[in-house]
Amino acid sequence: MKSLWMASLLAFPASFPGHAAPEPARGDPIGQEAASKGAGLDTARIEELTGLKGTLNKSENVFKLTAPRNDVPVTVDGRVLEPFMGLTTWAGFLPGQKAPCMVMGDLVLFQDEVNPVMSAALDNGLSVTALHNHFLYDEPRVFFMHIGGEGTADTLARGVRAALDAAKAVRARQPRPATNSAREAVPAKSSIPAEKLDALLDAKGQAKDGMYKAVFGRTVGMSCGCEVGKEMGVNTWSAFAGDAEHALVDGDFVTFEGELQPVLKALRHAGIEIVAIHSHMEGESPKAIFLHYWGVGRAEDLARAVKSALDTQHK
Repeated sequence: MKSLWMASLLAFPASFPGHAAPEPARGDPIGQEAASKGAGLDTARIEELTGLKGTLNKSENVFKLTAPRNDVPVTVDGRVLEPFMGLTTWAGFLPGQKAPCMVMGDLVLFQDEVNPVMSAALDNGLSVTALHNHFLYDEPRVFFMHIGGEGTADTLARGVRAALDAAKAVRARQPRPATNSAREAVPAKSSIPAEKLDALLDAKGQAKDGMYKAVFGRTVGMSCGCEVGKEMGVNTWSAFAGDAEHALVDGDFVTFEGELQPVLKALRHAGIEIVAIHSHMEGESPKAIFLHYWGVGRAEDLARAVKSALDTQHK
């Protein structure tokens, strides 16, 4: 595996952002002009801003950029997986209706890239709409971050480039994906200050063996006509372990329409890591999206971070 990885570094992909991309095919000026103007977008400008090469699908009017993730070899169940088999980052640009352009895409990331890339995307005009895995038994672990946005093509292209550059910066510092955060260890024996967290979270939490958990219920209607709430899993929760000065928090946020992006931004600005974004149900109303998170720090600071995200949600 080591020799395979070293070989990959020597053949770092020309298509990955920040490295010279292959020259476009020559000798077809009509086709090149169609690729530049046919989509109603300045596709040459999009390529320039993102650092990637794209292809125009005329039937769908979509200009799609792709970047095979072949800078680090990935094995799945013991076999090296080619980028063609699902390890390719992409972003599709489409002329918009309410805004000049809209973008959707899927970024292939290693676990130490996820949160820097998410912050870069959120801070540069993009939305993050899902975060999950596609494989079991993958080494190193691979995550897929779905992005979207509406605005000018320039703004969206710069947002895509910022996200790609954030991943590139992580790999420049450490070519091999990290397997842990290298943070200071959190004590195994817990003594979380429950009363202080109650006050900060405006909640009455549960305590067990020095740990602390607060749960905030919401309700949705299901297709069966039932209304389900906190005890059926429609809740936000935060669990704390460690002590006052060295604590960890993990938990789950339930978000409704218009809430996901503000919650993500609040958590990331407070240094909390996002580890998954997905649905837990189908057919519910309002639609619920759940995000899972993790943070390490002073217990009170972590509680303030969670509260800042709670405060962005509709009451």
